[in-house]
Amino acid sequence: MNLKVIALVAAAALSAAALPGTAEARCRGCAVGAGVVGGLALGAIIGSSIANSQPRYVEPAYGPPPVYYAPEYIEGPVCHIERQRFWDGYGWRHRRVEVCD
Repeated sequence: MNLKVIALVAAAALSAAALPGTAEARCRGCAVGAGVVGGLALGAIIGSSIANSQPRYVEPAYGPPPVYYAPEYIEGPVCHIERQRFWDGYGWRHRRVEVCD
């Protein structure tokens, strides 16, 4: 459906761009302005149809719900990584150390 709409809009824009402009001596650059406005409108239409055509994730309605475990119910120590600064004899450096509470 979206590809048909894009093709139809693109064909209409190309046919409108192929029409000759008026031959007025006073209106210089009017066709350029119309082309810019038409290009922006066409880009907005095509961009919005492409942005809305992507598949979306929908969580299935079947099966048990996910189970989440809080950290206070986990047996054993809780560990995390800390960044420590140390002197190596030439300058300060950093290292990652695992610390368990």
